[in-house]
Amino acid sequence: MHKTVQNLLNIKTQIKTKIIELKYNYTPEIIAVSKTFLMDHIRPLIESGHIHFGENKVQEALEKWPEIKKNNKDIKLHMVGKLQTNKVKFALKIFDYIHSVDSLKLAKKISEEQKNYANKPKIFIQINIGNEDQKSGVSKNNILDFYTECKKLNLDIIGTMCLPPMKKDPKIFFSEMKKINSYLKLKEMSMGMSEDYIEAIEYTSTFLRIGSKIFGQRS
Repeated sequence: MHKTVQNLLNIKTQIKTKIIELKYNYTPEIIAVSKTFLMDHIRPLIESGHIHFGENKVQEALEKWPEIKKNNKDIKLHMVGKLQTNKVKFALKIFDYIHSVDSLKLAKKISEEQKNYANKPKIFIQINIGNEDQKSGVSKNNILDFYTECKKLNLDIIGTMCLPPMKKDPKIFFSEMKKINSYLKLKEMSMGMSEDYIEAIEYTSTFLRIGSKIFGQRS
């Protein structure tokens, strides 16, 4: 068994154990964040039946995924990095989900471009949950207005996404995200990465973005 497949199985076992312990009744999706990794690392996961993968650069995704997606209709590709407006028309060619809608300018551009496609991308609003100057994301105070504008633009908003501040307890921010999601009556939450996915499960995150725990450290 390839190491990436074994790593994913170990993660799934940990998640299942945690969910049983919490007495929850749900199964989060694992997005295998394959940025910078070549197809020889990714293909064993595809062959094992895994369908959710994440990239954070449009160009890299376009180089790696078109042929694979053409031959594997079930694969869902997630844009998990910052998306620039000038890359939107290229992003919509390859990505099924966009996790990083963080400005009205970007929302308007997606709205405009998605008219050219049969399927609209599923979208998460990125919230700057720690109010950090260096991070993008919609301010917590503006979230309802932003969500309302996105709906007017005919975007398929399915949930919210966050990157909690480093070196702080993520649970504080995951708890806040859960409240915001409930307030907006959204089903999906994109929270939890390699270091904090177990904590994210406690707050019923539905999409976990896991990279290094599956693929190993990036060079």
